[in-house]
Amino acid sequence: SFSKLADFKMAGPMKEDDVQKQLNQMVNFILKEAKEKAEEINVKAEEEFNIEKQRLVQSEKVKVQKEFERKEKQVEVQKKIAYSNELNQSRLKILRAREEAVIRLIDEAFKRLDDVAKKPDYKNLLVQLTIQALIKLNEKDVAVMCRQVDEHLVQEILPEVTKIYKQKTSQDIKLTVDKVNRLNPPRDPKNPEAPSCTGGIMLATSEGRIICNNTLEQRLSLVYEQLLPYVRVRLFGSSPNRTHFD
Repeated sequence: SFSKLADFKMAGPMKEDDVQKQLNQMVNFILKEAKEKAEEINVKAEEEFNIEKQRLVQSEKVKVQKEFERKEKQVEVQKKIAYSNELNQSRLKILRAREEAVIRLIDEAFKRLDDVAKKPDYKNLLVQLTIQALIKLNEKDVAVMCRQVDEHLVQEILPEVTKIYKQKTSQDIKLTVDKVNRLNPPRDPKNPEAPSCTGGIMLATSEGRIICNNTLEQRLSLVYEQLLPYVRVRLFGSSPNRTHFD
């Protein structure tokens, strides 16, 4: 700018009008230069502003997008957790319902044990239960414990039991009915919570050290434990997740 101002040379003495005219030209030139410089600065500032604005906008967009993605993932995780919880609760309800069904079934089976001792073949059942327990006990002097109501039946079967036992084991055995230590009486409908026994026998050695429980309740409990997996399959079908059976 100053080099351009140097072009305005004084050519000797000038009239006042000429001086004023030249001064005006210089002022106009300076104003023009200043205006162009100001416009240049404004344009550059506007460009820098737009660039910075775009950078800030883009930066905020990225932040917003990341925050949105974070919250979206959080929502998805919460949905999965909620679904998993609902699924687990549903499975637990099914398991509880199945367990209650099995319990009702076994309760019904125990209730029906009351009828076993009333059947004609109960005497033969006592023979089989006693022989089975004797073979397991493997002793020569054994006391037989039973309900007081079954005492006459047990007394009647002892000779037959002794005979069958010897045929199976080739051993003699001494059997006596224990009239002191008896099994609990049958269930009393008026007092169903009282200790009771539906039938069967218990054996004890002469010293009472070894006892073999072969009551109807005990037999049903053993069968229940052994057959429970198959009972579940019969009631509810096979589980698709089960890969082996006991």
